[in-house]
Amino acid sequence: MSKRVAIIGAGPAGLTAAYLLGKANIETIVFEKDAQYVGGISRTENYKGYYFDIGGHRFFSKSKEVEDFWTEILGDELLERPRSSRIYYNNTFFSYPLVAFEALKKLGLWESFLCVMSYVQAKIFPIKNPQNVEDWVSNQFGKRLYRIFFKTYTEKVWGISCRDISADWAAQRIKGLSLTSAIKNALFKPKVTDKNAIIKTLIDSFRYPKKGPGMMWETCRDKCLEMGVKLNMNSNVTAIKYDNNTWCVELNNHTEENNFDYVLSSAAIRDIVPYIKPSLSYDVIDAANQLNYRDFLTVVLICKDKDSFTDNWIYIHDPNVKVGRIQNFKSWSPYMVPDASMACYGLEYFCFEGDGMWQMKDEDLITLAKKEMHQIGLMNTDNVIDGYVVRQAKAYPVYDKEYKEHINIIRQALKKYQGLYLIGRNGMHKYNNQDHSMMTAMLAAKNIIAGNELYDVWNVNQDAEYHESGERGVDEGGRLVPVVNG
Repeated sequence: MSKRVAIIGAGPAGLTAAYLLGKANIETIVFEKDAQYVGGISRTENYKGYYFDIGGHRFFSKSKEVEDFWTEILGDELLERPRSSRIYYNNTFFSYPLVAFEALKKLGLWESFLCVMSYVQAKIFPIKNPQNVEDWVSNQFGKRLYRIFFKTYTEKVWGISCRDISADWAAQRIKGLSLTSAIKNALFKPKVTDKNAIIKTLIDSFRYPKKGPGMMWETCRDKCLEMGVKLNMNSNVTAIKYDNNTWCVELNNHTEENNFDYVLSSAAIRDIVPYIKPSLSYDVIDAANQLNYRDFLTVVLICKDKDSFTDNWIYIHDPNVKVGRIQNFKSWSPYMVPDASMACYGLEYFCFEGDGMWQMKDEDLITLAKKEMHQIGLMNTDNVIDGYVVRQAKAYPVYDKEYKEHINIIRQALKKYQGLYLIGRNGMHKYNNQDHSMMTAMLAAKNIIAGNELYDVWNVNQDAEYHESGERGVDEGGRLVPVVNG
């Protein structure tokens, strides 16, 4: 029996599903809202021959299936890159992952002693049943380390107090790394041969496409098209209609594509739920509307490569500047910068769509970025020759105190709509990495190919592993600083 599948969104989840369904000779159409780019937040944009990420994306997964997929798509075009990153705190740069004696020297003996005592206190007198990030992290690392390496950066990223962020977020992003394991890694740099035992945030190398993550998804798109998958760009889905076990997709409020057996959606839940017909109840739509997102923009500075730094990225904890993270695209891959005498940096500013930062003029943002790079001590502003701004809406689903309740209401209501799968980061409101998004798509595709519900995509943990019990795992392993890896 022939099957017909609609996929909403041409990001990592959508294109992974499209590729696997195309290989299985299943008729598939992908609808992408963007007029030019595929890859979603994992796209790579190009300005005057300079390539840059929207957030920075390492290609490393504990899932062999995901790693094999990447290899199948790009092969030798994937580079092995050394990992180099630092934290900027209190006018000082710290290697990240931490180097024990460097951290000890830069924090000072007394501050280091106080951090250890704070950690001991947290172990002896933990906060019972922690409900928010502040309490959860303080239990794991002590109040003092929390204030130094977590609070400022986390609140800069999310725009809300750590006390208003669910402990679920910290449990996912930090699980696997304790103060003991961080110190052990800093002192001895142990070699781990079992990939499943690796704490992702402590890896010292990763794979990366020559011209950025978008190269992966552009190549995947091309392979999909060769297999007969259809891709409709500039197609904004404005309704998905369910009737008699088949689906109709409405585009741009007027065009319709009919007779789909399945719909896979990686669109933001808040956007897609009101578009489902027959309409869901008020309570369900209200739950979707209560889901929040954090947006950000990247200010790209193209400059002469003088006194440049070699980090892939730097986390900025200083509250005196607005920038949250700085990418060095040339260190991600030298192929991203067309002129060896030039450098290209991306300054990430976290904001909410429509706020003052989001609405600033591009020229003002470029001026701000130049000023802050100089203030941090990373660059002479005279070296900048050009700039460019990219805005990314709904970059990160927010784990506020009520998000889980809202998701549960929506999941229960959607059970009656057969053939509908929510996949990917925004499709499931999960702050994950692309390997998790890909695995949810892989399992949805396996179900469609088999014609049977073999897997529940909600049971994929953050290490892109499937658990029959639905046990929630984590992505990124653990962190000594809560960072955003796109």
